[in-house]
Amino acid sequence: MHSHGSLPVLTAKDFTTDQDVRWCPGCGDYSILAQVKKVLPTLGIPREKFVFVSGIGCSSRFPYYVETYGVHSIHGRAPSVAIGIKATRPDLSVWVATGDGDGLSIGGNHLIHAIRRNVDIKILLFNNRIYGLTKGQYSPTSELGKKTKSSPFGTVDLPLNPISLAIGADATFVARALDSDPKHLEHVLQRAAAHKGTAFVEIYQNCNVFNDGAFEYATVKDTRPETTCYLEHGKPMLFGRNRDKGIRLNGLEPEIVSLGNGISEDDLLFHDEKMVEPTMAMMLARMAHPEFPEPMGVFRAVSRPTFDHLINEQVEKAISKMGRGRLADLYDDGETWTVQ
Repeated sequence: MHSHGSLPVLTAKDFTTDQDVRWCPGCGDYSILAQVKKVLPTLGIPREKFVFVSGIGCSSRFPYYVETYGVHSIHGRAPSVAIGIKATRPDLSVWVATGDGDGLSIGGNHLIHAIRRNVDIKILLFNNRIYGLTKGQYSPTSELGKKTKSSPFGTVDLPLNPISLAIGADATFVARALDSDPKHLEHVLQRAAAHKGTAFVEIYQNCNVFNDGAFEYATVKDTRPETTCYLEHGKPMLFGRNRDKGIRLNGLEPEIVSLGNGISEDDLLFHDEKMVEPTMAMMLARMAHPEFPEPMGVFRAVSRPTFDHLINEQVEKAISKMGRGRLADLYDDGETWTVQ
């Protein structure tokens, strides 16, 4: 750390703790950690103003490995803890690290309500389609028919789509990135950090011990151009090694077309992340391999007042009208209270 004006200039090293990182060798979490530590120093926020909150799981070791304030909370409840922190300390930059099990199973209810309230927090959901910390049980995002220790004959329930869930809860910022594409992941994290409101980022993360290659179709560089479509606001949805394929709307359904033979970029869907109506974003969320290239990048980025702003505004109005009040006065008022 060195000084530059009134604020110290931070580097990734300043966010590195003295803790031994205890993820398995080759885990995709290392890539996510590296990009987060790369992004944080660029935000112009003092280190002591960051808070990382987690629940339970491999992803939930995250607060130990970032030299900021951190809370290793209880299973699935990280969003609720983060809401409390942000509501009482709106000056802090609050981040949640969760996984497909922690965030979408026991924590699904808490995640949904954090999103719908539009609390100004950043939620990073590490999706590896498996329970890693408990050694390989199927998770809410595991593929249909997936054989695991808890589903020896294959799962019979459809996987949950995290992006669809977030959009359905009316998230104001929704994005997806890959652990194996660090440059793009860094860009998405920068966008999430800059967003005012709940920023939900799903990160495809490889668990090389219990579910190796879960997203191989998207993570292998040779096949990625054909199996993913990188979203860019205001630009046509192109993909392919030669960027000669695209997504076109056929009625209410997306379809893949090849450019040429009368089909040009003008015929394709143009991505609009600012669209308030979430129908198009939901359609993109449901595009999945192998039928479609899977969208990567920012699905939606719209503005709405944040929960923390509204609740603090409400409190300030109440104080200006009735005074700050004292807890001792409440206790001394008697053994009963009248709610009016």
